[in-house]
Amino acid sequence: MEKKTLKGLTEEQVSFQLILHSGNARSKLLEALKQYREGLEEQAFGLMKEAEEDLRHAHDIHFQLVQKEAGGERTSFSLLLMHAEDHFMSTITIKELVGELLPIFQSLKQ
Repeated sequence: MEKKTLKGLTEEQVSFQLILHSGNARSKLLEALKQYREGLEEQAFGLMKEAEEDLRHAHDIHFQLVQKEAGGERTSFSLLLMHAEDHFMSTITIKELVGELLPIFQSLKQ
């Protein structure tokens, strides 16, 4: 996996990258639930795996922001960054929920 770097990006671009990757993951997670509901278990679990890759990119960006600030370089607070962080954290919650629901649904089928 290629690690995303923040070097050379504006703070707005960093926020949009975080929104992009967490938004892609969110869409795939919700589609995984739909696919599973339609009986397409293999596709559902494949989408879960793809979503995890998108979330890894988002996590890398988030971690670099935290590292940068921990190193003394302040990130300016903006509504856009707050929205990006909110998007990221809610997608993590959705991932955890879908990750718990699919095995439960699977066991109920059997």
